Amino acid sequence: MKGGRVWLFDLDNTLHDASPHIFPHINRSMRQYIERHLGVDEQEANRLRQKYWERYGATLLGLMQNHHTDPHHFLQETHQFADLKPMLVFRRATLHALRHLPGRKIIFSNAPRHYMQAVLEITGLWRHFDATYSVENLRFQPKPLPAGFHALLRAEGLRAHQCIMVEDSLGNLIAAKKLGMKTVWVSAGLRQSPYVDVKIRNILELPGRCARL
Repeated sequence: MKGGRVWLFDLDNTLHDASPHIFPHINRSMRQYIERHLGVDEQEANRLRQKYWERYGATLLGLMQNHHTDPHHFLQETHQFADLKPMLVFRRATLHALRHLPGRKIIFSNAPRHYMQAVLEITGLWRHFDATYSVENLRFQPKPLPAGFHALLRAEGLRAHQCIMVEDSLGNLIAAKKLGMKTVWVSAGLRQSPYVDVKIRNILELPGRCARL
């Protein structure tokens, strides 16, 4: 791999496994938030979440657009954990893999800053990243919206062709590829995509595959 490349890493389900414990908790918290603040029942809250996800790519954007929801309040309320540490499913070998990956590394996440920082601190991942971007840094324009990508590129003084996006979300990788980035899909599934340059089952495989980029 030539010098000057910059790695952009997603956080949830890329650097750790959020599916078993964290995502169910967040999903439940989001549904309950909608129930409380919009005065609807569980069925309607689920319908709105699905509708806004499909239309805007994020529940938050739908709530901001249609109900003038305060994004800071929403993110604070829906990402509260009494004890986050035992909920994290994290391979310590990930730290070793990142240590042996050449180039600058940046976290590029749709998660809120307080949650992102907590995960990075508990896991020790913070030591391996030069910068971190949460949804607040993106002015609440999360991936796959182009505005979020452009905000990071401007802030870091980068061009898209310098970057390698490492993600579990194919939709986000498609957006990255259309901007001119290289893409790495973290997925154990069988599906392939022309928008993916390298596919790996987990982050531990990345150092051995980076020569292909």
